Amino acid sequence: MIASVRGMVAAIGSDGAVVEVGGVGLAVSCAPGTLARLRVGETARLATSLVVREDSLTLYGFADVDERSLFELLQTANGVGPKLSQTILGVMPPREVRRAIATSDFATLVKVPGIGRKGAEKIVIELRDRIGAIDGSDASAEGLAGVTAIAPWKDQVVHALAGLGFSGKEAAEAIELVTADAEADPADNPEVAVILRRAIQLLGRNR
Repeated sequence: MIASVRGMVAAIGSDGAVVEVGGVGLAVSCAPGTLARLRVGETARLATSLVVREDSLTLYGFADVDERSLFELLQTANGVGPKLSQTILGVMPPREVRRAIATSDFATLVKVPGIGRKGAEKIVIELRDRIGAIDGSDASAEGLAGVTAIAPWKDQVVHALAGLGFSGKEAAEAIELVTADAEADPADNPEVAVILRRAIQLLGRNR
């Protein structure tokens, strides 16, 4: 298993990035929230999970080990494959996924494209007792070295924009522009709804 990769980010696309490791460019499939943390030309280290199929080898990348562990755990539920697992993590951060499963919040789970009511019920039944802590106090909340850390409110905005169909790169660029124009210090905790609305307006104009 390839547990992690470290190297320069050569390119970032809508659904993944190319990381150069030892002169080889590795295509790593990433959720929007992870892509938003990467910068072309900078060195990054990603937790990874290699999914082997008869006709393909796909390397999935994550901002931290916890996200990778949850990605792999989700696939143990009946009917959940790597693509759906990544989609779930693209729509919600790990702590929200855990909360939804632990509390049987079907309404939240069915917001993920590809998950219906029955699918949500299966995930909850099969994973509720194995989902782990949901208070966000464990060490897994820390990102790996080399991945640019972002404030919690930015993480919320990124995931919200991902749920609306925007790529991680688009979300990151919009957030930078919006916070640059804001009067408050971007390091503070601004109103998420306000930042999200401004970002959507900006992205709408650019499309």
